[in-house]
Amino acid sequence: MGRIGLVLGAGGVVGHAFHAGVLSALAEATDWDARNAELIVGTSAGSVVGSVLRAGLAPADLAAQASGDELSPEGAAFVARAERHTPRAPLPPSRPTRLGFPVMAAPGVLLRVGMQPWQARVGVLAAAAMPAGTIPTDHVAAALRAVLPAAWPEGLWITAVSLETGRRAVFGADHTSTASVATAVAASCAIPGFFAPVSIDGVRFVDGGAHSPTNADLAAGLGLDLVIVSSPMSVVGRPLRADLAARRLSRFYLAREATAIRRRNTRVLTFQPTAADLGVMGFNAMDANRVPRVVRQARESALRRLERADVRDRVELISARQPA
Repeated sequence: MGRIGLVLGAGGVVGHAFHAGVLSALAEATDWDARNAELIVGTSAGSVVGSVLRAGLAPADLAAQASGDELSPEGAAFVARAERHTPRAPLPPSRPTRLGFPVMAAPGVLLRVGMQPWQARVGVLAAAAMPAGTIPTDHVAAALRAVLPAAWPEGLWITAVSLETGRRAVFGADHTSTASVATAVAASCAIPGFFAPVSIDGVRFVDGGAHSPTNADLAAGLGLDLVIVSSPMSVVGRPLRADLAARRLSRFYLAREATAIRRRNTRVLTFQPTAADLGVMGFNAMDANRVPRVVRQARESALRRLERADVRDRVELISARQPA
């Protein structure tokens, strides 16, 4: 029986919808339930999706909740429990300034990178240079605390980036941190310059997407047979878009990470937005009005990908994993 890992990348509420569409397509086409993944690596929006999967929400209900369709009785109870504990997101207060200029969130990281520029990541540089965000992520953490068990779920890794060092942290990988899953997810979702950094063990953390939109390399060398990657921030092909450069950079990172996985004898199956997907996703990753359409479009796009001859070997591996 194969061992399957799942990587869920960053992408805001639109990325959350993309994941929901992809995972529901996988369940429909192969009967694979993403809740059964051997390992889930979640970054930002992907950390939320990965956490609710580990908390027990089925992929079909994940998609139904996002698209406004009818949920199963179990899914409806799950969502109601989360929503009862979700506070209204506060309005963004003004950013702190000094002498009329914005205050950089982590000037020390910029100095450190200046001494080792070959290790620089664009996202980390941006997170360090821009002012710290001011909107708290309490609404993310509160909902998750209502549905997650007290103990950290096995095989759930959440990425974030330290504003003290600029380095990636992987919560859940070694269980040395005192952070709960909800707090780690809040840190992973702390978009630089928008959401306030989250302090864990005295260290400020921001969105794991600052290191990589997917962080798929974490799944390399673990003896998995297949790693499935849902990457809302990258792109297939070269559609004419204002954000094409950023999406191609995300695709570059993912390609390197996928190569690292394959070199350790693990196959990879990626789902990245096509031109048609991007036409529905738009440019604002936080545009909740697009969510239902994105779920449906991503599902249809993923179903078409799963029918292609060049991914048949991986689809057969996923399907073969199901119990008789």
